[in-house]
Amino acid sequence: MADLIAYFSRRYENYVNGAIRNLDVGNTEIAAGIVQTFTGADLFKIEPLQEYSRNYNECIAQAQADQRRGARPELKEYPKSLDQYDRIYLGYPNYWSTMPMAVFTFLEHFDFTGKIILPFCTHEGGGMGSSEQDIKRICPEAEVRNGLAIFGGSAEHSKEDIRTWIQQNRERQGGR
Repeated sequence: MADLIAYFSRRYENYVNGAIRNLDVGNTEIAAGIVQTFTGADLFKIEPLQEYSRNYNECIAQAQADQRRGARPELKEYPKSLDQYDRIYLGYPNYWSTMPMAVFTFLEHFDFTGKIILPFCTHEGGGMGSSEQDIKRICPEAEVRNGLAIFGGSAEHSKEDIRTWIQQNRERQGGR
């Protein structure tokens, strides 16, 4: 069996360390790359067909509107199957105290029965929010492990936190 890192990340204007900055690579994508370095897992980027605005303030307004109406945005693509994966590292930024709605779309598309889901989230102060509970609700037959909240502005410096989190989860399942 193999591991998969499925993640949503947004570049362009982002709120980082108290200021709006333009990012060439989103913080969650940086964290996903670090997870891949330690696990060798396959990578899959969750991308909505209609991207959010490149402008930060417009993006957060769009994301909040999507959340309020329970939107399930169509994705550009999906993995053909998750059958070969027993462990899914699920990465996303904290949008209004949970995951972006595109991540809900991804989770609802597949059957995660018997899978281990390891959530990791980038944030600027909101931590994991309610995302772990939301994943458990959407994927009741999966084993959802404690997530890792990564301060977005420090994503590129989070290697040791990510390594420790991965090791703790591997030890918990006997090296599997």
